[in-house]
Amino acid sequence: MTWLIVAVVLVVAAAGLLRWRRPAWYWMTFGVTLATLRVLVRYASVMDACGLTVPPSRWRLALARAANRPMPGPRAPRILRIRPTRTGLVLRLKLRPGQDAFDVAASCDRLRHSFALYGVTSRELRSGVVEVRMTGYDVLKRVQMPAKTDTRPMRVPVALREDGSVHYRDYRAVPHALTLGATESGKSVYQRNLVAALASQNVALVGIDCKQGVELFPLARRFSALADNPDTAAELLEALVSHMGDVYQLIRAEQRITADVPDAEIAADIWDLPDHLRPVPVVVLVDEVAELALFATKEEEKRRDRIITALARLAQLGRAAGIYLEVCGQRFGSELGKGITMLRAQLTGRTAHRVNDESSANMAFGDIAPDAVLAAIQISTDMPGLAIAGDSTGGWARIRAPHTSLRQAVNTCNRHADLTPDLAALAPFRPVLGVPAPADAPAVESIPATA
Repeated sequence: MTWLIVAVVLVVAAAGLLRWRRPAWYWMTFGVTLATLRVLVRYASVMDACGLTVPPSRWRLALARAANRPMPGPRAPRILRIRPTRTGLVLRLKLRPGQDAFDVAASCDRLRHSFALYGVTSRELRSGVVEVRMTGYDVLKRVQMPAKTDTRPMRVPVALREDGSVHYRDYRAVPHALTLGATESGKSVYQRNLVAALASQNVALVGIDCKQGVELFPLARRFSALADNPDTAAELLEALVSHMGDVYQLIRAEQRITADVPDAEIAADIWDLPDHLRPVPVVVLVDEVAELALFATKEEEKRRDRIITALARLAQLGRAAGIYLEVCGQRFGSELGKGITMLRAQLTGRTAHRVNDESSANMAFGDIAPDAVLAAIQISTDMPGLAIAGDSTGGWARIRAPHTSLRQAVNTCNRHADLTPDLAALAPFRPVLGVPAPADAPAVESIPATA
């Protein structure tokens, strides 16, 4: 008995230590079993307490009376499947007649408390079937991406969601996106993850970094075109508009609209073209959009109008031509001038990191998901990288990108530098590599830090 007590104490101590220091390991060793048993044992009573039950049907009551048996109690949704994952549990429920998926979604907080889990979310798979995802610990505190992800062409993993699933950036489903975030909010790390994930794909990367290129130029070996000032950016965007027109001419020439061609094979965008004719898709990353919209003189105002007009054209027409926009900034609203609101309406995907004021969150989600505005302004400064991701459907989720240093992103881009395509329209903007600093460059004196 003494040795048995010692073994039990050691196991309990090990479980407590793992839960404190390594919650993911604790979940895989102890937590998943305990949580599964807790859910199965408490399921009926919890559903009844949360109001997720329905009275027994009339024929069951009549059968109980006829057989002189006890009256049946209320019925909870039927568990179709319970599946443990590396971050939690996934329940698939079959709703009873009279129940709605909204009832389950409204009870997620009560389910989280009743089952003693970290988080609970739900979504409707089809009529009458709801998937409830439960997380056993805070997966966003220390982001660990799974080893295997569902990566496809133009669909890359960039972050982890609060329910433990992977957040993907799917350009064919959401062509254009807006990313907002204050200084030191993790916006640059999110952008690095996106570039690093796209580096291994057959795609042309185009960057506009008006901070003299300090964010994107270290990744230049994987970029087909780069601009580090508004003047070059205006010319680059106009070149992209011209390239878009050439791609549409190619699609027109290869539409195959004769009567003997099936409807599914008629070309309407680059993805309907044969592989040997399909142009390389282009992803345009704008690091700070406000620098493109601000002006102080008449000449700068003309340049600004050219830039916003080109961006709006790419946002409205670029999807079919395989041109996708990733617009980043600290603020993005009507105070940046005419055309900005029209451009924002074309940016379907919305991601907001920590913002400095509520109006910035309203710029991202006020017109598509008002509930996400409150979640965005509640992001604290001690969680860099935490963000709210939403789209035009009104759904949103908390995400956090894994920390990727600039050196890691540079190494990834250098490793895939041979995949960088050469586009004739963008040849004048191809970054020049290995050029030493000019002799007349100003010297920057290094000032040692003081205690």
